[in-house]
Amino acid sequence: MKQILLITDGCSNMGVSPILAATHALEDGITVNVVGVVDYGTIGELGSIEIADIAKAGGGISRIVGTQKLAQTMQMMTRKTVVQTIQQAVNKELKHILGGSTLEDLPPNRRSQVVEVVDELTETTPLQVALIIDASASMKPKLFAVEEAIRDLMLSLQAREGFSELAVFHYPGRHSGEDAIMNVNWTSDLGKLKSLFNRISMKGATPTGPAIMKVIDFFRYGTLDEHQAWRGNSDEGEGKRGDYVV
Repeated sequence: MKQILLITDGCSNMGVSPILAATHALEDGITVNVVGVVDYGTIGELGSIEIADIAKAGGGISRIVGTQKLAQTMQMMTRKTVVQTIQQAVNKELKHILGGSTLEDLPPNRRSQVVEVVDELTETTPLQVALIIDASASMKPKLFAVEEAIRDLMLSLQAREGFSELAVFHYPGRHSGEDAIMNVNWTSDLGKLKSLFNRISMKGATPTGPAIMKVIDFFRYGTLDEHQAWRGNSDEGEGKRGDYVV
């Protein structure tokens, strides 16, 4: 099971629309959840709208939170979307077997049996979560809370019975040519999450859509660019400016 968990304050301003990018992710079987850490005022309101639209297009859920509740929210959203995805698969199978019935249509005793199966699958299904962190200038005061929340999320994934992996990316990069930078490749090792963002150069640009597209490539090919071999974490770059499409 594949998930993208985007942490942003919204208001992307470079490249392809993040809503369109989230649609592509869903078509690839990747659910997109979005946690919004937004500011007050008009910019915050616009960011909140974009955050909700990205999650809707990606088949996921969105939440607007303060930094103090970030870790709890990330864990809740990850688990909730796993349950939703499994329920959708179960309902699809039930419709096929029972000729249109869903979980809610079953008698109570049968329904409870199916719910037990869903609960078991929630804990045992292999899970990959790709975290995409908005590192634009407006996110700078929030990065410490993000880093702590990532460690807490990893602890919650380790508590699952099924195999879970986490990969971490941020955007934009330092130089022209890359829209997302890998901080941590797929791992289930909490020790690899130390000092994630020490070397990030905070920028004003927010290429959220291109970053999502790069991570879709990563799910497909194991690299941020299917046309190039992965060149390592030290090869940092920033998102390339393009036409913003809504």
